[in-house]
Amino acid sequence: MASDPTESFSRPRVAAGALFFDHLGRVMMVVPSYKNYLDIPGGYIEHGETPTQAVAREVKEELGITPPIGRLLVVDWAPNPSEGDKQLFVFDGGVLDQGSLDQIALDPAELTGYEFHDVASIAEVTIPRLVRRVVHGARARQEGATIYMENGETTP
Repeated sequence: MASDPTESFSRPRVAAGALFFDHLGRVMMVVPSYKNYLDIPGGYIEHGETPTQAVAREVKEELGITPPIGRLLVVDWAPNPSEGDKQLFVFDGGVLDQGSLDQIALDPAELTGYEFHDVASIAEVTIPRLVRRVVHGARARQEGATIYMENGETTP
């Protein structure tokens, strides 16, 4: 019997997150209860979801708010030694006004807090591969661009 030709196809884990900013241009970083570094709001895409549906669901679950999710800023093909192939989408969450911030209700099973950080100093609070996505995402937002990355690095 012939082997299944699709066995050699990549089946990446796919996640979607959002970059939210405050009125000073600082990026929101959440404090996960299960990680030792700060992250952006978001998570894995479930069967039948699009990346935009997934990020909206994750933001609602994690932060308890439903702000509009803007355009795609970054796509990163970023395999992880412990998790295999991964594809990560980062969307523009826009600026959260005080009204939105006042409505945040963290899911204590996932998050213990959130903080705003200057993009230039983001390397002090998170892992290098996420630093690159945040920095390039902030740049893409300013330039009106979408950036494709592989392993956290832009490609020509």
